[in-house]
Amino acid sequence: MAARLPRYVRMLLALFLASGLSACALFQAHDPLNISVIGVEPLPGQELEMRMAIKLRVQNPNEAAIDYSGVALNLEVNGQPLAAGVSDQQGHIGRYDEGVIVVPVSVTAFAFLRQAYGLGKLDSLQGLPYKLRGKFAAGPLGTVRFTDEGKLDLPKDGSLYW
Repeated sequence: MAARLPRYVRMLLALFLASGLSACALFQAHDPLNISVIGVEPLPGQELEMRMAIKLRVQNPNEAAIDYSGVALNLEVNGQPLAAGVSDQQGHIGRYDEGVIVVPVSVTAFAFLRQAYGLGKLDSLQGLPYKLRGKFAAGPLGTVRFTDEGKLDLPKDGSLYW
């Protein structure tokens, strides 16, 4: 005859099983966020530094809302690093919702010179490839990483459209 487990051991095993199943629900697959660069505006800089505000449209195609408490991003143009920025802003993107986030970035003189040298080898500035990588600090469940890439469309009036 098999030995019976004490009642408290059976209850403890049931509790571990239930908590294990609920933990699996936390790690369900989520669709990636849709991030689009929708604008770039100049900001006051200092000495050999240029500053810009990058506007991002963030779309959340998931059942769960995202609460974030910080944003970091890096921008590459034509395969070379150009700008980086961070912001400790807090926000909320609801389930199946979207929002606009503005992140200030810095362009160092060295990065600007490297870009200028690379651009000097091109016939046209139209269609330069860019890649934006970043992350949202999303509380106790970790970080939400994102990327956006495309081609720059530089109109003749000098303003930037992405």
